[in-house]
Amino acid sequence: MDPLRRQAELDGRRLDLTRREFDLLAFLAGRPGVVVPRRELLAEVWQQSYGDDQTIDVHLSWLRRKLGETAANPRYLHTLRGVGVKLEPPQEALP
Repeated sequence: MDPLRRQAELDGRRLDLTRREFDLLAFLAGRPGVVVPRRELLAEVWQQSYGDDQTIDVHLSWLRRKLGETAANPRYLHTLRGVGVKLEPPQEALP
């Protein structure tokens, strides 16, 4: 992540992120491994004190696609149902 240039890379390739996707990823990246509640995401990323959880779900879905994952098979973005989302590095497969 390069917040000053508003660029992110994954495996050496630049991610083509929208403004909101970048803001969401940057916010989560600033709190690695920490579960961030949806209300906090709305307040900090969307600058709203209330809103629709579907907005978060849609942006997470788009971001997951660009990170090469799905909600069913997450690598980086992990949702804790009813709580929030956390960003973690992928778990390495054990030999």
